[in-house]
Amino acid sequence: MKRTLGICLVICSALIGLGSAIRCYSCKDYTASCSKQRDCSYDDACLTLTERGGMTYRQCLKYSDCEYSRLAQMFPQVSSFTFKCCNSDLCNSAPSSAASSVIGLLASVAIMWWCIH
Repeated sequence: MKRTLGICLVICSALIGLGSAIRCYSCKDYTASCSKQRDCSYDDACLTLTERGGMTYRQCLKYSDCEYSRLAQMFPQVSSFTFKCCNSDLCNSAPSSAASSVIGLLASVAIMWWCIH
């Protein structure tokens, strides 16, 4: 029993990655097919900023800068935009890839449930 619990704790720790920096997509394009990744700082979030009718920016950003007025100062060339900040690995992917994040989360929960029971 203790051995199984130990194995489960190791697996869960690897999946959760407590206290580690995140990875974000990092690109500027019109197609939302970004594949370039970057390691971010510990206090960073992943940003997706979409210009109305135009460019999408994906990058690391200090989480404290994730507010409309601050982003408007940082991106003065963009007159109107929407944005999203998130704080898990590669969470600023194109919408079609978001399902893989949900699958990863469900797999983690299933493993934790299996380890407890």
